[in-house]
Amino acid sequence: MKPLKAAVIGLGVGEQHVLSYQSIPGVEVAAVCDIDPAKLAEVADRRGVAVRHADWRKVTEDPDIDVVSICSYDCDHAEQAVSAFEHGKHVFVEKPVALNREDAGRVLRAQQDSGRLISSNLILRASPRFAELKRRIDAGELGDIFYMEGDYIHQILWKITEGWRGRMPFYNVTYGGGIHLIDLMRWLVGREVREVTAMGNQLLSRDSGFGYPDTMVSLLKFEGDILAKSLTTFGPQRTKFHALNVYGTKKTFINDMPDAWLFDGDQPENRHAVTTPYPGMAKGDLIPDFVDAIRLGRPPLISTTDVFRVMEVCCAAWDSLQQGRSVRVDYPI
Repeated sequence: MKPLKAAVIGLGVGEQHVLSYQSIPGVEVAAVCDIDPAKLAEVADRRGVAVRHADWRKVTEDPDIDVVSICSYDCDHAEQAVSAFEHGKHVFVEKPVALNREDAGRVLRAQQDSGRLISSNLILRASPRFAELKRRIDAGELGDIFYMEGDYIHQILWKITEGWRGRMPFYNVTYGGGIHLIDLMRWLVGREVREVTAMGNQLLSRDSGFGYPDTMVSLLKFEGDILAKSLTTFGPQRTKFHALNVYGTKKTFINDMPDAWLFDGDQPENRHAVTTPYPGMAKGDLIPDFVDAIRLGRPPLISTTDVFRVMEVCCAAWDSLQQGRSVRVDYPI
């Protein structure tokens, strides 16, 4: 196999991408990039990467680089991804791929024109517990799914009141958090969202300079009349948790800690523990599959369709919140 040269832009979560690439035989991390000189030197030294850049264009325009991980600020993802595609790179991008529908369209067109692969770090698909649930659903063990709840619950209010997210011209908590659970529910049932109704409030961050909802709730109608709810909140008084409840005609799955539960009735003896590890994954766990997809010429686990369809659901949720009505989802691909 031809050796692959990878590069990583943004060395916060991007350090986990570096580690993942370095764990794959035949892949070299040829360069890293960060706008913070101290962070750049610290991570590059720790991971043994000699080539270091402050300007991301030095990465996206380097003809020797085969694949780029984009882990920069969300507002920079689209421009960097377009440049990478225009210079023949495969792109693995942290979510969200863009902060608006127009920029997402630019990335999609560039990707399609390039013939290169794109994937995004929708990491919950790598959780052993959720992968096992997917197998159970596909095998018919839960029966027909009729309702789901997928909630992103994480006490990270400081990220929007003090961090770089709050300094961007626009930020949406569903794009940054709830997108994980929306993608997970799409994947579990193999159906697309057709309609969204969303609401939000800003009670948690009302005394800060942040100008957008810090809590959003979206009601989703999937193909086949499956209903779902997705909450994103950045300020709950509890530990980080991906709440997932899946209701089927035969069984119900309820995620919990440390164990999840399967119910096949309403009596105490109908509750069965699911001890499969959760979350059980690291931020770089989807990268080996992406590299394998590049080498074999197949779609990655998070495909082009997945990247842009889950983004469109999130955009529709924002449209619904602004317009105060239900919004039909029109997919770009």
